[in-house]
Amino acid sequence: MRDQGTVAIAAESPLSPDLDLLFARHVQAMHADTPPESIHMLPREDLVSPCITFLVMREAGEPVGMGALKRLSADHGEIKSMHVLAERRGQGLSRLMLEALVAQARDSGMTRLSLETGAQDSFRAARALYAGAGLAECGPFEGYGPDPNSVFMSRPL
Repeated sequence: MRDQGTVAIAAESPLSPDLDLLFARHVQAMHADTPPESIHMLPREDLVSPCITFLVMREAGEPVGMGALKRLSADHGEIKSMHVLAERRGQGLSRLMLEALVAQARDSGMTRLSLETGAQDSFRAARALYAGAGLAECGPFEGYGPDPNSVFMSRPL
């Protein structure tokens, strides 16, 4: 668990009922301006897997963010389902979640971290956050193909 004052980030089950709002908002955001064939988020139930670590960010006990780290191979991980509630953005919480996912990847022995995000304007802030953390655009990886609605990013750890 990582604790930043009143904000705590810890591994939890994605099936916890008090995460319903986070998942509903995440699904809504992904469907807002992305064609269905270009949405690569995992269904909530699929985040329960031995190859996935699911992190929840809580402030004063309330869930305000989430993110998942999927092991693609012994040394390569992928960030999945990263989301912070819209009303909580602009407070550095997304950066804290990203830092926790990077630390989790390192602690798990990974030497490369990748992600897929949207190419639309609505994903501009997310792409800037990832670039600021050292992720650079790359080609499709592990099961993805070229997609004009996707931006692929990666970095060594």
